[in-house]
Formats: sequence, C-alpha cells, structure tokens
Amino acid sequence: MKKLFYILFIPLFFTACNSVKRVKDSEHLLTKNTILVNDKKTTDSELNELVVQKPNSKTLGIPLSLYFYNIGNPDNPKTAAEWGKKRIKTYNFIKSVFSEKQSISFANSMIGLNNWFLRNGQAPVVIEDNKTRKTVRNLKAYYKNQGYFRAQVSSQKDTLGGKKGTIQYSVVTGNPTFLDTIRTKIQSPVLDSLYNTQKERSFLKSGDQYNNENFIKEADRIIKLFRNNGIYHFAENYMGFYEIDTATTNNFKTNVDLVISGERSIRKDNGQTLTKPFKVQKLRNINIITDYTFARKEEPYYNFVSHNGINFFAHEKVQYNPKILSESIFLKSGQVYSDTLRNLTRQHLKSLKNFKTVNIDYTAVDGVDDQLDANIYLSPIEKYTLGLETELTHSNIRDLGVSGKFSIINRNTFKGAEIFKLSFLGSFFNASQDANQSGNFFNSWEIGADLSLEVPRFVAPFGLNKLVPKSMSPRTMFTLGTSIQRNIGLDRQTVTGLIDYKWQYNPKKTIQLEVFNTQYVRNLRIGTYFQIYNSEYQKLNQIAQVYNNDPNFELPNNGPIPVNLMNQIFADTAFQTSNPQEYQDNLNILDRYNIITSDFLIPTIAYSFTYNNQTNYRDNNFSFFKVRLANSGNIATLLSNKRDANNRRTFFNIPLAQYFKADIEYKKFWEVDQTSVFGIRSFVGAILPYDNSAIPFTKSYFAGGSNDIRAWQTYDLGPGRRDSGLEYNIGSFKFLTSAEYRFDMFASLKGALFVDAGNIWDITNSIFAEDEAKFKGFQSFKDIAVGSGFGLRYDFSFLVFRLDLGFKMHEPYLSGNKWFRNYNFSNAVYNIGINYPF
Repeated sequence: MKKLFYILFIPLFFTACNSVKRVKDSEHLLTKNTILVNDKKTTDSELNELVVQKPNSKTLGIPLSLYFYNIGNPDNPKTAAEWGKKRIKTYNFIKSVFSEKQSISFANSMIGLNNWFLRNGQAPVVIEDNKTRKTVRNLKAYYKNQGYFRAQVSSQKDTLGGKKGTIQYSVVTGNPTFLDTIRTKIQSPVLDSLYNTQKERSFLKSGDQYNNENFIKEADRIIKLFRNNGIYHFAENYMGFYEIDTATTNNFKTNVDLVISGERSIRKDNGQTLTKPFKVQKLRNINIITDYTFARKEEPYYNFVSHNGINFFAHEKVQYNPKILSESIFLKSGQVYSDTLRNLTRQHLKSLKNFKTVNIDYTAVDGVDDQLDANIYLSPIEKYTLGLETELTHSNIRDLGVSGKFSIINRNTFKGAEIFKLSFLGSFFNASQDANQSGNFFNSWEIGADLSLEVPRFVAPFGLNKLVPKSMSPRTMFTLGTSIQRNIGLDRQTVTGLIDYKWQYNPKKTIQLEVFNTQYVRNLRIGTYFQIYNSEYQKLNQIAQVYNNDPNFELPNNGPIPVNLMNQIFADTAFQTSNPQEYQDNLNILDRYNIITSDFLIPTIAYSFTYNNQTNYRDNNFSFFKVRLANSGNIATLLSNKRDANNRRTFFNIPLAQYFKADIEYKKFWEVDQTSVFGIRSFVGAILPYDNSAIPFTKSYFAGGSNDIRAWQTYDLGPGRRDSGLEYNIGSFKFLTSAEYRFDMFASLKGALFVDAGNIWDITNSIFAEDEAKFKGFQSFKDIAVGSGFGLRYDFSFLVFRLDLGFKMHEPYLSGNKWFRNYNFSNAVYNIGINYPF
C-alpha cells in the first residue's frame, strides 16, 4: 500500500511543484513586487496594501496553494461525455469490465476531484499591465494625500527571460506641502457658537504637513459635534475645505478655508427644493413598538402603555415591563437630539439578547422646525428556543470522549428581558483507567443539569444596583447546577451555585464580580482509589516491599489497608532515616490521596478585570489582558468554628477550602500580512492555602494538553523537575508562555508553527512537597519545560478544528543533557482541539 502511494502521488506532487505549469506561453507569473521610495527599498505594509497584484501566497516560502492548484487542470473536460472522448481507452476499459454507468460515474469523480484541486488551490497570479497601471495610480494618490502633490510614480517589469516576472515601482516624492493660514466661514450663528466651544480640538493646525487623513478626521469631528448637540439634519455635504493649492504653489504652503453652510435643503414631493436654517432639534415623543414585523407594519397597534414619558405599542399586548424596558432607553422627551445617545440606546437594547433587530428612526413634527419624534422598532426573538452542542475530546486520561448539551431557552421570563436557560449535559468516555473492567468501549460517563437566569440589570439590596450606571450594560447571572460521574476518577458528584455581576466599563474594559460562587465536591468511591490510580498503587507496592523487607509482598489495591500503611510509614522516623527516597515517595502519594479523595466546600468570592481592544473578529492586531483575584472560605469561616480530624475548618462537617488565588493572562497579536498572524500568550497564576486547609484538586494548576504546553499530555508535566510517572501532577504556582505563527495554506486549511514553555511548582511549603517540586525564585525558571511543533487548523466558519503535533525540546526532569533528547516523532504528542489554543 505504501509503495502504491509513492508510485501514484510522489510524481504527481513533483509535477505540481512546477510553478509555471498552468501559465500560458504569452504570460508571466508574478514572483515579486518591489517598491522604491526615493531610491530606497521599503516594505511598508500600508504601501503593500495599495498594490493591486500580489504574488501567490506562500507557506514558509513555498507557494503550496499554487502547487495544489497545479495538480488540477482548468482545461480538463467539464462533462462525462467530454472526459470519455479525451480518455477513450480508460473510459472503454471501465465500460467493458463493469458497465457504462460505472464509466460515467468514474468520469464524474475525476472531474469532481479536478475541480476540488482548482477550487481549493490558488490560480497562478500572472502579470496584467492594467493592474500595474492601477497600482501606479494608487501609489500616486497615496502620496498626494500625504501632501506630496508633485510625487512621480513609475513601474518597470522584468520578465527574467522566461515565464516568470517581477515588477518594481519607483516613487519620487518631491517636497511636501504644509498648512499655512486656516480660516473658518460658518454661515449659521447656531453652528458657529457650537464650533467655537471645541475649536481647540481641531485636527488642522497651521504649520503641520498636509495630510488628507486629518481633513477626514476634522470633518468627522465637526459632524459629531453638531449632531450630538441637536443639529439632527447636519451632514457632510453642508461643509467643505477650500483654497487648497495642490499643484501650483512654489513655497509648498497652502491656505485652508473651512466653509459651513447655514441652511439645509428640503426636497418637496413636487420636485421643488426649499432651504431652512439649522436649528437645535429636541425630542418630543419617544415611541417603542415592541413586536414589530415587516409583514404587519401597516396593521394598527391595539395595545398602548405609557411610562415615564415613553410610549409602548404592540399589535396584541405589550409583553415587556415598561418600567424595566425603559431603563434601556437613553432618549427622553424634551432632550436635545444626540447621535451618542441614539447609538447607546441601540447598543443597550441589542445587549438584552431578546430582539432580532433594533431600528431607531426620527420623524419631523409637522409645523414645528425644532422638534423630532423618536420611533424605536423592536423585533423580538422567539420566546422559546432549543440549543444543541456536541464535542469530541481526547487526552491522556480520556482516550476518546463524546459529549452533548441540550438547552431550552426562555426569553423575557419575568417580562423584564430576562433569559432563563435549562441545560442537560451528557458525556461518554473511553477512560484510560477502566475501574470496572466492563469491556465496553465507552466505560465512563457523566450527566448533569444546569439552571441559569440572566437578568439585564443589577439585582442587589440596599440600593447597590445604583453603583454602576445603566450605560455600562450591567447584568446579573444566577446559576445552579449539578453533575455526577461514573468510572471517571472517584465518581465525583458536584453541586454548584453562582451569583455574579458583570458590566462593560467601556468598549474595551469588562468587570466581573462573583459574590457567591460556591461548589460542593463529593467523591463517591474513595475505596477504589488504588484501582483507578494504578501507577500510584504500583509505586506504593514497591515501597511496601522495602518497608516489609519482602520482595514478594503484594499490597491489596482496595480497602483501608493501603491508607493505613501510608500513615504508618509517615509516622516511622526510622524508616525516614534509612530509606529517605521511599519515605518521600510515600509522602507524595499520601498527599495526593488526601487531596483527591477529600470532599470540599469551596465558597469563592472573585473579581475579574478584562481588557480587549479587538474591534471585531477580523481584527488581527490587538491586545488582551485579564486578571482574576479570588478568595475562598473567608466569609464561611465566620459561620463555623468546627474542625475535622486533620484540623481543617468544616461547615456542616464538610471541609472548607480556604485559599487566595490570583491569575494574570496577557495575549498580543500582530497581522504579518493578509495571510498570516503572529501571536504570543503569557500566563502566571498562584494559589496559597491558609488555616491548615488543602488546595482542592479542581482548583490546582496543571501543565500540558491541547491549550497548554502541547509537547506534554494533560497533567503529565511537573511539578518542577519531578518526573513522578503518575497520572495527575498538580501544583500551586504556574508560569506559561507561548508563541504561534499562523498562516493560510489553501482554502479553509491553515497551518501553525508554535513554541510553548512553562511548568508548575509548589509554593505552599508543605512537608509533602519534594525539594525538586518547590519554587525557589528565579533559579527555578531553569526547570521550565519547552516544546515546539506544528499544527493544522480547518476553519468551518462556526468553529476551527485543530490538530497539533508537539515535540519535547527541554525536559527539566532529565539528568545530564536536557535538550532535544526526545525530539522525535516516537515521543511526539498529538493534540486534538476546538478553536485556537489562545
């Protein structure tokens, strides 16, 4: 089979690697563009954007998408009949062996395959003179907009003596022009008064170099100033910049006259045009149609409710509480018209997630020049909707998992645009440790249910809801959920309750406050611990053999005996002296046993701050920063002074988790070109317990996995330079940093090169922690693990399917040389993930 692959596809690939294979004899493949500005080569990305024709995209210097296209042939037959005539021997052979129907089917398959290569590859970019001339015009216009009115641009084509060619663009800028005297001629006293209130904010300054962008900014500033102060009818066509000499000036200076009209034009139905002076417009009526549809727009509204000067209309019945919905309306009767308040109202209504569309328009009041009626049209989303989510998972713990989530959503639950959601979750896994040896492929499962209520305002006592203005879109989330597992670890049962507040401080900053985030974790099968965590049983059995001085000793893997033995060894100081390594290994296993098997009540209060300046999902130049500070157990300790046998504070006989935790994450992305992005991510986190509490397993840090250090599987790495060989390795301090270069390959397939570095350590000073696992300041950073690799991503538009292959570069737990010892495919780690790792 492998030989057949080589025979069929290797020659095909090398044939496709002829980049000019699909270039006609009279054409030239564009291989390079060069831009010279005043005889100096430039790679300015802004200038490159003006070049109409660019060479075929490359992946690491190789035009893979072009090679992919070249496997196909645009001149191949388009129908089965044409294909049969061109390849008559093949067609007749299949027809004689099978049937003509099979011949037609085979011909259509070959045509489809050929079209797939053409569709998913990139056709050769051949030099077109008309596009070269358009690029020359673009470059000349660009420099003219920068004030170089006498710039000269030329192009030169070099065909390289074959089917390939390059183009060089040469720009001679000349001297720039500067702004001299700037005068304003505003023909309306109302507009002149408004302009003078912010005259010092003008983008046009005498002595500055001419830049067309500043004129655009100044026009936008003036329009925004007027329209936010009641001049509803003002538009760009009522202003202009004049006396700009762009060609004949010899001293490279130009005067600028800003002229603003004092009247607006009104076109009547009979074709006549009237003019009226600009006036400050105020709002009269605020009308809201709460069930608007285009199909019923001509029908009368039978239901009417008025609240706080706002009129609510509906065809049948107003389904929203007027008092609550009015909190999302920032328009008031008697208020001066403002674009900002109009946009804020639209944005706030959309954030309610109750309406398909939100439209706001204004109509003039008959016979009154300075009043407007505001009409807000709301088209509701269906009250009840269903949702279904599915996911495939893989890790060193779960060989294969299938999970699903079914949700029922009820909008406007209590007439205040609330969103009630009931979700049912189910997961089935093929676990790496099959405790019951059932023989079934899916030997583990998890089921659960969640109730959530999202309220689009602050729900808080004592007037605390007034602390955050409604313009920041505050919301309150109530959540209650439970889940139960079978054959996953110790069959954990979890109950979670959450109350959190979230608001948008500004378009880039978000704040979240979790005032009640409580989780109860209960383990149902503690007695099977050593059956499930078999690597720990094997190691403990070796320790028991040394402790009992019996190489044939066999420790039972269930019941209280292994636990009693661990405690017995822990108390044996003589064994500690004679066998320090076995004693420490026993200590580690005992510590992990206590953490993993312990039930916990985790009452958390947390504060999160997020900064994200990404303008939209297509913006590839942005920064992201998030910090989360959390405390567990402080308030709950005021309600109980009881302690358990391990001297841990309890609440209703359940151990309380008491800790402080801080996480900081930073991400930065740069768009290298139109087809590639470079990104970095850094994370630092620490958790410190207090009052003799242990850190819950679910709140500890781990390293490895598809969204972490991808050269190691989940929980495999650390802490520090330890190599325990156990299933789960956790720590109380984590550092992680990653860099990834993402690039397009062809069609929806994308590639990535990445480097990940980081590790986990212990900072609790616990007696259970080994010296190799402890964080000792900057010297511990020599224990950072480093992995690198490459990945493929397929973009389905609604999600990205990801496959990453990670190689171990630096392994801190190795003795001697730690670099590139296992940098090979046999020790590589394959990661499957959904969406990007960061």
